[in-house]
Amino acid sequence: MEHTRPLPTYLIQRFHGWRATTYQDNRAWYRRLAESGQHPRAMVISCCDSRVHVTSIFGADEGEFFIHRNVANLVPPYNPDGEYHGTSAAVEYAVTSLGVAHIVVLGHSNCGGVKGCHDMCTGHAPQLEEKTSFVGRWMDILRPGYEKVSGLPEDEILPALEKQAVLTSLENLMSFPFVAAAVEGERLTLHGLWTDTGEGGLEHYDPSRGGFVAV
Repeated sequence: MEHTRPLPTYLIQRFHGWRATTYQDNRAWYRRLAESGQHPRAMVISCCDSRVHVTSIFGADEGEFFIHRNVANLVPPYNPDGEYHGTSAAVEYAVTSLGVAHIVVLGHSNCGGVKGCHDMCTGHAPQLEEKTSFVGRWMDILRPGYEKVSGLPEDEILPALEKQAVLTSLENLMSFPFVAAAVEGERLTLHGLWTDTGEGGLEHYDPSRGGFVAV
């Protein structure tokens, strides 16, 4: 691979710092994880936005979460068409192989992917309408969510659409037969969360109230 280059110096320095401190202080734990395999309680599906740091939010250690990140924390509908489905594969592995007890979908404020969906649906992002746009075709998953909130005042649409991304993913998760069977068999529970990255707030979806409430 002639186009690859060595790591930047700052990343190498950070690695050596971690190796000399965190790893050395917990060497037995890391070796146990390596030898016994992973047994996470929960899968977290979050946005790949660099401001969303799942393990920091929940104070999690290595081995606790099976984490999958993608643009706008979306889960597509079940579609066994033989094509490439990274998110669907991660969900399948978490449920059928790891046997996680929880799947958490975590949305967040100021999500660029959600804004892209909004702009595309309102005709302000023609580049995302192109068939060759990976982001645009991925954000098609959220189009039904946009239709649900498009009638709100303009300043309320984006925050509402961020939460629709969570709800859309939860609905789509239940279209996977193995997810539905695990939920109905009480071996798996689904959870929807939204975090305010600037204020450090966290809300969860409460079906009894029909909306998101602070935890």
